Amino acid sequence: MDLTDFVTPTATREQKVPTETDAGSVVHHLDEGYLVDFLTNEPVKDNGKERVRQRILRVLFHEYQVAPEDMARDFPVKVGLDGKTRNKKADIAVFAPGTDHTEANLRRVVVCKQEPKRGKNVVKLRDLDQMKTEQAELEALLGAEDFPERRYGMWTDNVDFFFIEKESGRFGATYHQRADWPLADGTVGSGQVASAQQLRRAEPEMLKVTFRRCHNYIHGNEGMPKDAAFWQFLYLLFAKMYDERAARDGSTRRFYTTMTEPYEKEGRAAIQARILDLFEDVKKQYAASGLFTDHDQITLSERALAFIVSELAPYDLGRTDIDAKGLAYQELVGTNLRGDRGQYFTPRGAVKLMIEVLDPQEDETVLDPTCGTGGFLHATLTHLHHKMQDEDGTRGLPDSPEQSERYRDRLRKYADQHLFGADFDPFLVRATSMNIMTLADTPGNVFHMDSLAFPKGHLSGVAEASKRIPLAKGNAPGVVDVLLTNPPFGADIPVSDESVLGDFREGVAKSWSRDKETGELRESANLRGALAPEQLFVQRAIEWIKPGGRLGIVLPNGILSNPGPADEGIRRFILRECWVLASIELPVETFIVDANVNILTTLLFLKRKTDKEKTAEELGNAISYPVFMAVAEKVGVDRRGNELYKRAPNGDLIMETFEETEYITISSVPRTRVVKRSRPVIDNDLPLIAEKYREFRKHHPIPGFDPRAGKGAGE
Repeated sequence: MDLTDFVTPTATREQKVPTETDAGSVVHHLDEGYLVDFLTNEPVKDNGKERVRQRILRVLFHEYQVAPEDMARDFPVKVGLDGKTRNKKADIAVFAPGTDHTEANLRRVVVCKQEPKRGKNVVKLRDLDQMKTEQAELEALLGAEDFPERRYGMWTDNVDFFFIEKESGRFGATYHQRADWPLADGTVGSGQVASAQQLRRAEPEMLKVTFRRCHNYIHGNEGMPKDAAFWQFLYLLFAKMYDERAARDGSTRRFYTTMTEPYEKEGRAAIQARILDLFEDVKKQYAASGLFTDHDQITLSERALAFIVSELAPYDLGRTDIDAKGLAYQELVGTNLRGDRGQYFTPRGAVKLMIEVLDPQEDETVLDPTCGTGGFLHATLTHLHHKMQDEDGTRGLPDSPEQSERYRDRLRKYADQHLFGADFDPFLVRATSMNIMTLADTPGNVFHMDSLAFPKGHLSGVAEASKRIPLAKGNAPGVVDVLLTNPPFGADIPVSDESVLGDFREGVAKSWSRDKETGELRESANLRGALAPEQLFVQRAIEWIKPGGRLGIVLPNGILSNPGPADEGIRRFILRECWVLASIELPVETFIVDANVNILTTLLFLKRKTDKEKTAEELGNAISYPVFMAVAEKVGVDRRGNELYKRAPNGDLIMETFEETEYITISSVPRTRVVKRSRPVIDNDLPLIAEKYREFRKHHPIPGFDPRAGKGAGE
């Protein structure tokens, strides 16, 4: 069978680029050094300040519910400086809804500065004393008592965010620092207390910035190492989510700040008292799950607590899209808990591709026996969330409050009954449980154990895992439908313990040699003293899935291509036990960025054969079937982590039109708002490979495989 129709195209770049997007919008080009303005959808010069402004424009739309037509860029404002009146431009101006863009209708102003360069060290945040110059700039733009309705100002360089509010009175205007802005249209009331505010959904990029700011503040101002700062931040994140759930049940909010509390000693003490009391309730709530113990304590200063609560309090994390929460969490946890024992954190693009190929269903059990920080488990929940949206016909739209609650209940039930993970590192076990908690309101089932030694071993999760996810060996039925894993690999971390290797002697740990005359592979009597962990994980992963179950595993290319007898023996074991669904080779850039590992890897996808299928082959009834194979040339980033974009033959960036949707309140009337925008097309082969795989499976189902349901025979 010729598979060239189903592998990654190797034609010229312009042949890869579609002429239309899924929405039917024509793809167009963009000159180098320009980006597309969110407000006008027209090209503007790309520079550091403009990138900050574009991000804030998106935040104003998605988070603060400001309609694009109620905003303007570089709006001239008459200001009085040194006794003279002159025009000064507001980088972003926000007007009363539906009104002309005049000074009389101006309500908010934003000053944007270029983002400071990020070195290896944490960027230290400014304090209020350093903001006097910036605050004076905002005060001038807001004006004095002449415009009492022009009230709110924001200054930002995408690292620091400062907000002020103008209060007009009989004797002129006074200005107050704020922790945040209210939403648009005055729907927030006074906005003095965050507990009285309408909490807002987080825009994905902004949530990542917020998480990073909180962590950097702790690391840079509290004298804590990065991992300790990470856990302190997680304690507060869980307190925030617990407070939201309690408020939905009628309890009084405790995770908030007033407008003045963060800047007053008594106010910071009040914040600390509320948060410490709240965290005690969090520990009681999750004591049975082992997620928190009495040893977990918030040790941050009053000032640090005030800063982080001010940052997180305005967000409604319960309604924030799980994609946004998951990406923000994964970025932070991967930076702080990356290990030195081969724990390579799988890049998101590869994780997404593996999920799309194996397509786990809501009634299927999923396991990652080397879960790290939970990337595959997070992606499974996201995948199911998207399926739920497809059922409602709302894919691509923000979830309504009713949908958020309904989806969260379904994901919680799924995570409790069908989602499993395991890892040797207790810190990663805990981090994964917290990751699942942020998405599904439950810690799920993550076990602290050595998956290669399982079901033996002394670690705390072995006993419970033996009950919930037994190996499918011999007559054991097995419960795992889908297994996804990126095992630690490398010759520098070999497994030599015979108590472990003994379980693999009849499989991948056999010793093989090659006949000198015939070249045939034959079993040797000499036992292999050590094997690389990825070799053993091939067998262990297969043993975990039930007959008909599906497996996706990340492997170094050597196992699948080395001519030596040891690796050929492993390939024979795979072919004896499984049908090969697909083999997708990744470029070195995939793991250089996220793991600093310069190695070629392959995503191997298998389906475990039933006993009947293996018996039929042993009797000479082998079946010839096509295998999907692809080589990814581009994964969207270069070796330094910079994004790669598709270009036209003349070098221009190729753009695509897309739609952004938000539920927005205009003049107190809830509406669904759709905005069409353009963006550069990422040069990434992985989404195309996923599409080609689905096309391949429609034409070439393998024996016992139903591509519509994603299930194998024998289940």
